[in-house]
Amino acid sequence: MKDLRTDRRGFLRGLGGMAAGIATATTLSACGTGTSRSVDSGKNSKTLVVRNSGGSYGDANQQAVYDPFTKETGIQVKVVNIQYAQMLAQIQQGRPEFDVIDDSIADFVHFKRQDATQDLDYDRLKNFKNAGIAKNLVASNAVGKNYWASVMAYRTDAFGGKKPSSWADFWDTEAFSGNRALQALDADLPELEFALLADGVAPDKLYPLDVERAFKALSEIKPHVRKFWDTGALPGLLLGRKEVVASSVWHGRLDDLIKGGAPLAYQWNGARRQSNALGIPKGAANVDAAYQLIDFSLRPEVQAAYAEIYPMAPSVPAAYKKLSTTTAANLGSSPEHLESGFDLDVEWWIDNQDAVAKRWQEWTHA
Repeated sequence: MKDLRTDRRGFLRGLGGMAAGIATATTLSACGTGTSRSVDSGKNSKTLVVRNSGGSYGDANQQAVYDPFTKETGIQVKVVNIQYAQMLAQIQQGRPEFDVIDDSIADFVHFKRQDATQDLDYDRLKNFKNAGIAKNLVASNAVGKNYWASVMAYRTDAFGGKKPSSWADFWDTEAFSGNRALQALDADLPELEFALLADGVAPDKLYPLDVERAFKALSEIKPHVRKFWDTGALPGLLLGRKEVVASSVWHGRLDDLIKGGAPLAYQWNGARRQSNALGIPKGAANVDAAYQLIDFSLRPEVQAAYAEIYPMAPSVPAAYKKLSTTTAANLGSSPEHLESGFDLDVEWWIDNQDAVAKRWQEWTHA
């Protein structure tokens, strides 16, 4: 799931990142960057421009969403892969080159605070009405498209047949001995929630996070952490080389290794879910077509087709009726995994990430 990491790091920009985006907007405006596009007059445009993060994520969207959409509507989909600061700059100039934004929920919170996206008219999204999308994935300016998750991974040959079943087990280095790995700040948000779950906090009582309690718990496991990983590929490498016996990991990263016979497994209890969403920038040229694509993306069969190709979970529960059993069991929004995991509180992290980052740096160098 390498291709979504740039979006996840939208969290790490924080308010400073928004300020940088404003500065970039000024610079780009002076350079004349941006594409002038006329706003549609209500007729369906034959070309719709979508921003996504590219790579295999973009390829899956092309195959499962864009190509079928074009076949049904005749509207061609062009894709651009640009990041938050450049998107914000174009919007603030009134000349976004994209009509639909496919991005993390976190970035849509930033966009809302910058008044950079349109409020969605949900009456224009017919498939939304009975979709059953979780309330925390429905914002005024964005609707949740799919989930990803951070989970525990472990070597199945490491504990004499025992299987860790919680973050408390991950922290229990006597019953489950061996080195660990956890995510570094450079990769994404520190995994404070996992530390709190290990310390006995109930999933529905996590937020607002008790930061000091989390770092106290992290200090307990720190001597056993061989590596704070900063790229999505590292957990698989560390586990594969037996340098660690358990690690946090971005779900999906180990799929190829597991299919290849590596003695690795995911543990879903306490999974930290995040989401991607769809929205429309202010100044979009093809608003009608944008609504058509967003509505199309919320069809259960479209969500299922996407999940069969790429390991991100549907936001529409009915998609599970159209998924293979094997695929459904390996997705973060399956009924079982929804109950055992939790959704990251985007607003809390955006408001507190700078303070947590400072605390993290102090802790790692202590």
